[in-house]
Amino acid sequence: MHFVYILRCGDNSLYTGYTTDVEKRLEVHNSGKGAKYTRARLPVKLVYYRRVDSKSIGLKLESRIKKLSKNKKEALVKAFELSK
Repeated sequence: MHFVYILRCGDNSLYTGYTTDVEKRLEVHNSGKGAKYTRARLPVKLVYYRRVDSKSIGLKLESRIKKLSKNKKEALVKAFELSK
């Protein structure tokens, strides 16, 4: 399985990433062994994820999300929370 995810960091910023195991990746981030960006902004909370069919699709979606403004990322997060 392949996922694109967004984390809300301790400073309220958003971090977007790609993984094959969302729960394990979240644990790695919160242990301080994740991305350099999140290490300085702990704790992090999973606020969005989307399953995709392949690594290639996942990495392309991750790139598109990273280019969005914070307001558009917040809209994605809000829509995700409402869909639960």
